[in-house]
Parts: sequence; structure tokens; C-alpha cells
Amino acid sequence: MKRILVIEDNTQILESIQEILFLKNFDVIPANNGAIGVQLAKRELPDLILCDVMMPELDGFNVLKALRQNSLTAIIPVIFLTAKAAREDIREGMNLGAEDYLTKPFSAPELLNTISARIEKQESLMKASTARLDSLRQNIASYLPHELLTPLNGIMGISDLLLHYHESMSADELVDSIRVVKGSGDRLNRLVRNFILFSELEVIAASSHAWQDYPKNNDIEAIVGLTAHSCATKANRIQDLEVDVENVTLKISSQHLTKVIEELVENAFKFSDVGTFVRVFSKLDKKFFSLYICDRGRGMTTEQIANIGAYMQFERKHYEQQGNGLGIIISKRIVELYGGELSVESISGSHTSVCIKFPL
Repeated sequence: MKRILVIEDNTQILESIQEILFLKNFDVIPANNGAIGVQLAKRELPDLILCDVMMPELDGFNVLKALRQNSLTAIIPVIFLTAKAAREDIREGMNLGAEDYLTKPFSAPELLNTISARIEKQESLMKASTARLDSLRQNIASYLPHELLTPLNGIMGISDLLLHYHESMSADELVDSIRVVKGSGDRLNRLVRNFILFSELEVIAASSHAWQDYPKNNDIEAIVGLTAHSCATKANRIQDLEVDVENVTLKISSQHLTKVIEELVENAFKFSDVGTFVRVFSKLDKKFFSLYICDRGRGMTTEQIANIGAYMQFERKHYEQQGNGLGIIISKRIVELYGGELSVESISGSHTSVCIKFPL
């Protein structure tokens, strides 16, 4: 039996909704104001919430904000009930994460059809999320041990060498050995962090409202520029970098944007030759901000682009990637979670252009 929380300050309407839902075998939890509704939502964890918009003290919009800020109630579908159906009010509710609106007065069939559609949608999302998490668990179980052993073997091998032969090694040999250990440690650290981040992103992807509370970011140009220059410095190719990015305001965390740019620009340097340009530039129209990362490297085949997936490394035996191939997958997942798109255009042996597009 599905449980529905009804938050409505009008007693007559509340009782009417209860009667309609009771006759259709729904378990109804009534609340006559917003504050009580939020408390009941956290305690009862209903399958769906019907919430009046115009209420004293705590209105429907603030009820929804409170629900979305709590991990227990963040993904519960909310349908607003309102006598006020102005376009700006509907837009505000949808921006906050409401699933639908019912304008009073509404009929019993309208109410039941809207509820059924939202419950079916939520069940489909949960099934897809469960399948995604099952796939994630299988992939981690298959790939993580091998990926961890590669840098770990390097650390253990050099450590053993230093332990037994350090007295006979020259200063240069000792420094070289320490550099190998440091490099393997850095690789292992990044590998583990990427696995953790990817796992977190897959879990969070189950919530359609996960990122809606992030404030707008006004530092896009600075974040992209600084991150790209940091990658170029690390690759010792600062002279090969070209950056031309407009500043815009986007709803994305600085940490996630930095991660996306870092992964994509590092890949561009990694798979292109010294002396060839890596370009980072933007295009802006009325609806989207598009960011391009282009290189003149070895490129990707059509099949490789089509098969972009978690834990996949292209031509692993021939190209040392110093990682587990998660970079572009993590970038794609982050961009998608913010309502954007990541696409790849490439010609094998010629060039690669990655485009990330964010809605304004």
C-alpha cells in the first residue's frame, strides 16, 4: 500500500482528499500545516507528498526547500496543490524540484491520474537506479583489485629494493627510486579517489534533485583558466596551451567543475605530442554555455567513442594511462548531473574535441 502525505491547511479540502485516496486503498498521512508536514515527512517517509502552496507560516515552497535539504526526504516526489496557477509560481515550484501542479478545484480522476503517473515514474527511476548500482558493484569487484595492484606492486618492489640494497646505491639511484615510489603513490591515491568519487556520483544520480540546491557560480572563467594552466604546468607544456573562455554564471560547484576540466585537459596533454596545441575555448548562445577541449593527438575511433563506459581503457597495452580510464566517465557523469551534456568528436590519428554543454 502506497503512503501519501497530504499537507493542506483547509480542513474541508484535506478531508476530501483523504476520502478520495482512502477509497483507492492509499495510506493517507494528513498534516494541516507546513511545519507539521515537514516533521511527518521525515518520520514517515511517504511514497509521495501532496502539498498546498498558499499556507501561513511555512508555505509550500519553503516546505519543499526543507524536504530537499534533508537526505531522507530529498527524492520524495512532491505535487503542489494551488488555487494560484500563475506561470511564475509554477516555474518557481519546478525550479525547486516539484514534480507537478494541480490547480484547485480539481476532480477525483485528475488527482488520481496525477498521483499514479508520478508514482510510476518514481518506481521506474528506482528500478533504473538499482540496476545502475548493481552494475557498479559488479564493475568494482571485477576491476578494482587489478587496478590497485599495478601501482601497489611498484611501491612494494622499489621499497624492497631500497630495503636490501640502499647502502650500495648512489645518491642519484636513491632519488630515482624515491621518485618511482612517489609516482606510484600518486597514481594509487588518484585511482582510489576516482573510484570513490565515481561511486558517490552513481549513488547521487538516483536523486533527480541532488544538485538543485547548489548556488550559482560566477567564477567559471577563472576556474577553467586556472585549472587548465595547472594541467599544462604539470605536463611541462605551458607553451602548448591556448585558453579563450567567456565568463558566465552556471549552477555547478567549483569542486566539480575543477574536476571535469582537470580530467579532460590532462587527457588532452597525455595523448598529444609536445609542440601541438591544446585549446580550451567557449561558445555562448541564449540557452547554453559550451566549453571545448581540443587536441591534435592520436584521436579515437567511432567504436571507441560509442563504447565510452566505466572502467574501459582504450588500447591499454599500447598506451599507459596512469589511471583506470575513469576520467572521462566521471566528467560525463558530473556534467549530466547538472543537466548538461558531454560529447566527443574525434578522428583516429588526427584529433579529439570534447564538448561540455551546460544550460544557462
